[in-house]
Amino acid sequence: MALRAGGRALRLLPGRLRAPAARLDAEVNTRKKTFTEVQTERREQAERTVLIKCPSRVNEKKLLQYLSSHGKINSHFFFENRGIHALIEFSEKSSVASLQDVVGIPKAVEHHVVPFKSRLFTFTLKNPVAKTAEETPIHLSRQSHIPVNELIQKLHQADSISSQMYILLNEYQLTEENIKLRFLACSLVQDFARAYFPDSTVKPFGSSVNTFGKLGCDVDMFLDFRDTQEHAAKMKKGPFEMEYQMKRLPSERLATQKILSVIGDCLDNFGPGCMSVQKILNARCPLVKFAHQPTGFQCDLSVSNSIAIRSSELLYIYGTLDPRVRALVFSLRCWARVHGLTNSIPGTWITNFSLTMMVMFFLQKRSPPIIPTLDQLKELADEKDKHIIGGYDCSFVSDLSKINPTKNTETLDELLCDFFEYFGNFDFRKNSLNLRRGKEVNKPESSPLYIWNPFEQDLNISKNVNQPQLEKFVAMARESAWILQKEDRTQRMINKEPWGLAALLIPFGKSNTNKMRRTKGMGSETIRSLLDSLKLSNASNLQKAVGK
Repeated sequence: MALRAGGRALRLLPGRLRAPAARLDAEVNTRKKTFTEVQTERREQAERTVLIKCPSRVNEKKLLQYLSSHGKINSHFFFENRGIHALIEFSEKSSVASLQDVVGIPKAVEHHVVPFKSRLFTFTLKNPVAKTAEETPIHLSRQSHIPVNELIQKLHQADSISSQMYILLNEYQLTEENIKLRFLACSLVQDFARAYFPDSTVKPFGSSVNTFGKLGCDVDMFLDFRDTQEHAAKMKKGPFEMEYQMKRLPSERLATQKILSVIGDCLDNFGPGCMSVQKILNARCPLVKFAHQPTGFQCDLSVSNSIAIRSSELLYIYGTLDPRVRALVFSLRCWARVHGLTNSIPGTWITNFSLTMMVMFFLQKRSPPIIPTLDQLKELADEKDKHIIGGYDCSFVSDLSKINPTKNTETLDELLCDFFEYFGNFDFRKNSLNLRRGKEVNKPESSPLYIWNPFEQDLNISKNVNQPQLEKFVAMARESAWILQKEDRTQRMINKEPWGLAALLIPFGKSNTNKMRRTKGMGSETIRSLLDSLKLSNASNLQKAVGK
């Protein structure tokens, strides 16, 4: 059996699945590209790529043979999304233009078409033939993760909680193919943006690029004019001062709103496959939401979100430094979603970003630390790493080779249990989490959960979380710690019952009495037992810990 990490296959021994931690360590050691280098490389790949909707009975060999007449193909894959699609990456950008020259415009029978030459094509067979016995089915790349109930069955095959967590990571993380598809979606939107702003770029940020993206997550993208501004700053000054005549607006926010309004209308009226376009221009961060049907992604487009891209790079560094980081985050995100602690829609619950920051803080607090603080990364920065954005210091080292690897050797089994114990006993009433310093500090305001924004230090990224949601998180953390400490793993494995991480992915109170030995009234008894085991005298301390 093979697991994938960093785009490469990890071969596992037959029989019980074993944690590929050693191999993942090797992957991390060889993965030394900076965030900027990776993003630049993937954007260049996307500009050499086309997306083709194929007939249901496509002959892969013949299709590739035909496309190869326009140039060498670097890579390709097929996937299912309202029909069979093929992503084709050429080695030269000129191959895309060559293909576009021979592609026809659809005949307007019922509807008039907008004659925009995109990189989205539909191929049909001129002479369809019956399926032959020699025809082999094409391999379809998966674009979504397996359901939780199927995941739990897979976790039964593991021999440790660490193995379970790496299995979950493998099933949920973005695949190489899915990442390419995300960059292509941004590149296709960029084609439209450049009709108005020729030097602009559309770049993904957030979960699509920070190594913590889950299959099926939205694509956050932003329209960037920084390259244009940097080019203007480098222009040699002659005897005359020369500059473009441009529309002048009273504020940057108004300019952002007008730009997004125009791009939103363009995508809505002329963008192939761009559906359900919503312009949300009065939000704190104005954006355009739309569904991109050809790739199957829900997309959010904003403008020049520089601090967001720095946050993406910071998480990229943390996720790349040590394989345990991503395995722990993915497991805890899955756990939180199963128990209703997080949600895909905005609300008063903890967001995935806040939960990820809690994991990073926890890893900074280990002895020795598994990841460095932001201030420590800033100390390693050189001149090219200096970034002041909107008055905020967003500087930190980009060269991963300058960061010393951790000497911490704790297993994921230990880290998972200790995470639940740490936050099950955290004094949220008075303390906040500061990732710049890696320390608990007094809360500057009375929000139930206070996590300092790593860059905009006057903001609390978890300000939306209310008291009941925080209490629910603490109770679930304590319940989970109790399960991991008290379960008889060997007996559960013999009985083929959920154990370890699998036991945590079953909503508490919903499993039958033979498995978890809970009935309708057992939840509070379990928590009381847990409180005793964690040396908390009574249930009132729960309210005290979260400051009710």
